[in-house]
Amino acid sequence: MAKFPQPKGAAAIRATTPDLRHLAPGTVLARVYFSAGLHPVRWNEFRRYGPTNARFDHHLPDAQGQARVQERAVLYGAGNATTCLAEVFQQTRRIDRVRDAPWLAVFELRRPLKLLDLSGTYPTRVGASMAINTGSRVRARAWARCFHEAFDELQGIYYASSMHANQGAIALNERALQAVAEHPMFNRALADDALLDVLKHAAAELGYGLR
Repeated sequence: MAKFPQPKGAAAIRATTPDLRHLAPGTVLARVYFSAGLHPVRWNEFRRYGPTNARFDHHLPDAQGQARVQERAVLYGAGNATTCLAEVFQQTRRIDRVRDAPWLAVFELRRPLKLLDLSGTYPTRVGASMAINTGSRVRARAWARCFHEAFDELQGIYYASSMHANQGAIALNERALQAVAEHPMFNRALADDALLDVLKHAAAELGYGLR
């Protein structure tokens, strides 16, 4: 059997009791988002275009297998800014302060969230493996679609960041739209010199470059 096989469908997934991660109101989360480029968003906006190459996009492609704008939406974040930076800039391993106008936002949750926890033994028990956090993104997205169908009460995925020492990261889905606070605690462009020391520290910790 493959270590990280394709999912067998929502019914098979529902047969295994999921691990849950509960986030309480007042939980502080961070996200790095792009205000320009192909798919710009605002600080609290969930991306409705997909699936992209992101790991846990649960969007449904169109009849030709292409990405499209739809009701399904995703917002990626983490409990700290360094994890966000590690995840967002992992392909180049360089924090680019300029390209596509990246911003860092920090915000609170105003409602409780119930997430599927992929950081423990659940991926193995359900028939996948911890490779769901590190392996094929195409396959991880197939699992994300099945999880979304299998557990209609869950509002996202909690997973281990393979780029930041297995720190917790999240992929919220459209069911979590109302949980994001109306106003951010912090929201500033990475190009702002006020963030330079923070970015230098994160780049040094991660071994990333900084532009």
